Amino acid sequence: MELDEERCYRAVQSKDPRFDGWFFTAVSTTGIYCRPSCPAVTPRRANVAFYPTAAAAQGAGFRACKRCRPDAAPGSPEWNARADAVGRAMRLIADGVVDRDGVGGLARRLGYSERHLNRLLLAEVGAGPLALARAQRAHTARLLVETTDLPFAQVAFGAGFSSIRQFNDTVQEVFATTPTALRQARRPAAVGVAGPLTLRLPRREPFDGAALRAFLGARAVAGVEHVDGATYTRSLSLPHGAGTAALTAADGHVQAVLHLDDLRDLGTAVQRCRRLLDLDADPAAVADHLGACDVLGPLVRRSPGRRSPGAVDGAELAVRAVLGQQVSVAGARTLAGRLVAAAGRPLQRADGAVTHMFPTAAAIAELPDDALAMPATRRRALRGLCAALASGAVTLDAGADRTEVERRLLALPGIGPWTAAYVAMRALGDPDVFLPTDLGVRHALGALGHPSDARYAAALAETWQPWRSYALHHLWASL
Repeated sequence: MELDEERCYRAVQSKDPRFDGWFFTAVSTTGIYCRPSCPAVTPRRANVAFYPTAAAAQGAGFRACKRCRPDAAPGSPEWNARADAVGRAMRLIADGVVDRDGVGGLARRLGYSERHLNRLLLAEVGAGPLALARAQRAHTARLLVETTDLPFAQVAFGAGFSSIRQFNDTVQEVFATTPTALRQARRPAAVGVAGPLTLRLPRREPFDGAALRAFLGARAVAGVEHVDGATYTRSLSLPHGAGTAALTAADGHVQAVLHLDDLRDLGTAVQRCRRLLDLDADPAAVADHLGACDVLGPLVRRSPGRRSPGAVDGAELAVRAVLGQQVSVAGARTLAGRLVAAAGRPLQRADGAVTHMFPTAAAIAELPDDALAMPATRRRALRGLCAALASGAVTLDAGADRTEVERRLLALPGIGPWTAAYVAMRALGDPDVFLPTDLGVRHALGALGHPSDARYAAALAETWQPWRSYALHHLWASL
């Protein structure tokens, strides 16, 4: 990732928080690396170097600033937007694939050799997959140290370290302090071993949390999701067990209260919640681009912090997209609730109205026809999709190739361009999806005094690239 160093330094001089997570500033005279918005005195230009990732700064021998905590900055929007191998690798590493399957598993998932993948990442982000995963483990460890009373042995293995010594050495190297000192300096209200984990998920401003909550709440599936006031709660299917997340927009961050069956899933749970809420987006860039359009400008100015919601589980989202074909949002929600009642797995520990996991593709595929109360053509489409998901013919994780996924989805019976594009937008986080044939889009354009035909909508949306997913949400919300 090419960094314009003069532009980076200007961002540091202005202490602009919009660039937090885009790059990291390393200061040779202090040996620390910071966010661009760090409140410390701006270092001289000759003493500053810039790195695209925290792992690259750590690899160059710098430790995290204790004042601005660069390890807790929002993630770079670069990795959500990019569809190439590096972008896919960064999303998979954030999801914990290296910790679970090693570098070999990551390389196989992307279709490269380990050596070539290491070369790609070093060239683009200044660190290899092991260093990137190590930086993420350090951040997860810090969260556990500061927010729980867990013994350090449990913290170490929960964060993904293979030994206590590796955990101690990494914390000392990255944060220039010991785990004991981190815990002693933490904020009050840490929880015990059996309690929930309460975390602060950083975000960029502006942030329209009410609109995001309204979108998710309108589609909330009984037993799996619930909105209560300002809090959205849902169940999570994670690599080592189940969990729940209660997410509430707060001042400058999103508060996440997590219950996890297995602490090793903490990093993955955090990343999936971030993708669901689109917390790594750059809303200022989106609003600047879309706000210049005469059609969208008034809508964008009304909600400059609107997000494009993602998903915590790609397979679940795809199933729900098929259920939503040619029915209302409420109708799709009802159908999904019936699936949960028929095949959803109950949680060991319910969180209020959230009592079940969404059923797996394999479980849905085994249901009898009378449990799938829908037209026969849609039932066949659902069964075909679930068979493809269960067999691995279609993979919808953070590192999926968007073009290949779309091709494979369109090859399945009963799945057309609308469904494939909707899955790409939400399950794969594609920021540049538009649905010109969507009835909501056509009604929104008509209400704004413009032609409502699909050809006009598609032509108009060309000027909204590369943020057409956000334009789509602005149009839907205008209704």
